[in-house]
Amino acid sequence: MGTLSQDELNRALIERQMLRERADHSALATIEHLFGIQAQEPKSPYVGLWTRLQDFQPAELEDLLTSRQAVRILLMRGTIHLVSAKDALGLRPHTQLKLDRELQSGPFSKPLKGLDLDEVAEAGRKILDDTAMGTADAGKQLKQRWPDREHTVLGNALRNKLALVQLPPRGLWHTSGRAICTTVENWLGQPQEAMPKEELVLRYLNAFGPATVMDAQQWSGITRLAETFEALRPRLVTFRNEAGKELFDLPGAPRPDADTELPVRFLPEFDNILLAHADRRRVIADDRLGVVIGGKPTVLVDGYVVATWSAKDKQVRVDYIDQLPRSRQQAVAEEADRLQTWLRA
Repeated sequence: MGTLSQDELNRALIERQMLRERADHSALATIEHLFGIQAQEPKSPYVGLWTRLQDFQPAELEDLLTSRQAVRILLMRGTIHLVSAKDALGLRPHTQLKLDRELQSGPFSKPLKGLDLDEVAEAGRKILDDTAMGTADAGKQLKQRWPDREHTVLGNALRNKLALVQLPPRGLWHTSGRAICTTVENWLGQPQEAMPKEELVLRYLNAFGPATVMDAQQWSGITRLAETFEALRPRLVTFRNEAGKELFDLPGAPRPDADTELPVRFLPEFDNILLAHADRRRVIADDRLGVVIGGKPTVLVDGYVVATWSAKDKQVRVDYIDQLPRSRQQAVAEEADRLQTWLRA
C-alpha cells in the first residue's frame, strides 16, 4: 500500500474530471462519466461541459433536456444535479433517507409536526402528475386539505418527499423559466429502481478517486458506505494519503505523476470537483472554501483554485486570490478570451 501525495491526488482528480485535456465525447456520455453535474445555477452545467469537451455547443445539452435523456433533479447532498435519465431513476432512491431527515430536523420540521408526510406526498404526487407546477403552487392546492399549514411548508415537503424533475425551459441556455416540476416517474415513464450500492461506489471512484469512505459519503450524502467498500475491497486497490488515511481506487484508473503539466481551466459555480470529497485540499485550500460556498465560479491553475471569475454582459473578468507569474497570468487571460468568445457565440 503506497502513499499518494496531495499533488498526485490532484492530478488523478483532474484527469478523471476531464480537465487535463478536452475530450471528444458526447455531452450525455460526459454527464454519465462525471456521475452528475451540479446544477443549482441553471446555466452552470453548460460551462462545466464547455471546459471539459471539444467544441461543445449549448444546443446539445438543450436537446438532452427537451428529449428527456437528461434531467435536473434533487440528488446528492440535497442539491439539484443534472444527470442522465437512467441515473436519475437509479440514484434518487439512495438520497431519500437524507431528504427525509431534513424534514424531521431542519427548519420545516416544526411547521410539519403532526402531519402524515406520506399522505401529503401522495396528494402532491396526484397534483403534480396531473399538471406540472411549482412546489409552492402545489402547496396552495394542498392547503385546501390542510388549511392550518402554510403552503410554502407543504410545498417544501413535496420537494423532499417526491423525486421531482425541473422541466424545461428551466435549465435551457437561450431562455429561462421558474422551476416547474413533475415526478421523475411521470416525466420518464419509468419507475425508480435503486442502483446497487456497489455500482454507486465504483462509479464514484471512476470519477473522483482515489478516495476515502468519508469522501464518498460527503459526495453522496449517503451514510454507512464502509460496508460497501469492504465488500468491494477484493476488486479495488488501496493507498494512503499524506495524513495516513486509507484511499480506495479502481485498479486500472489513471493516476498521473505529480509533476504532470495542467492547463488553465474555468469552472462554473459549485462544480463537483470542489465538493466531492471530505478533504477538499486536493484542489482547493481550506481557507478558500468560502468562495465555493458563496457560489463564485473558480479558476484552476496547475490544478488548484487560484482565482474566481465572473461574466457581466458576457465580459469575463478574473479576480486573483494568488499572485501568479506573468506567464501564468497570460495563460489565464488566453483561456478567459476563449470562454468569452464562446459565451458571445
